[in-house]
Amino acid sequence: MAKDPSQVVGERLRDARLARGWSTRDLAQAGAIALNTVSLIERGKVSPTVSTLQKLAAALEVPLSFFVEEHEGQRAVFLKPGERRQARGVGVILETLGAGLPGQTMEPLLLAIEPGASSGPDPIVHGGQELVFCLAGSIEYRVGDEVFAMGPEDSLFFAAGLPHGWRNVSQGVARLLLVVQSESRATAS
Repeated sequence: MAKDPSQVVGERLRDARLARGWSTRDLAQAGAIALNTVSLIERGKVSPTVSTLQKLAAALEVPLSFFVEEHEGQRAVFLKPGERRQARGVGVILETLGAGLPGQTMEPLLLAIEPGASSGPDPIVHGGQELVFCLAGSIEYRVGDEVFAMGPEDSLFFAAGLPHGWRNVSQGVARLLLVVQSESRATAS
């Protein structure tokens, strides 16, 4: 039986923290996240927001897809629907569309966002660039001081160092394709 995505996120978070020899307090401080929040996520008791996952990924110096990927060192990654690894956040299901290539510098992700759900109260900030393609629904996407009203087939491309975040403003589930190119991964290759 497959594990609950919240448990997978928690286990991967704990493993990465322990591999660095960090306590939960160390990770909480590095990610500017409440200690209790880190503990609850690691135990699979809460689903983090996407902005919280991004802070944890940045603190651990891993890509966001780290919390869902399972393929390592392959030359090609082919995934059918239902085979993709998932992580759940508050009102969001995040799926990796491909991970594990040697020297990989981008993360293709699919987000299914419940009505009213958002990336969280804190803006997301990371190195590199981000491409957003709205597949379904209506999304309000904030980048810096600008707000973009996105509908199906709209795209947005920006420097990911700008504070950004999103909110589903439609009545149904919105779907986004995100391609994130991380500066730190690109230079490490």
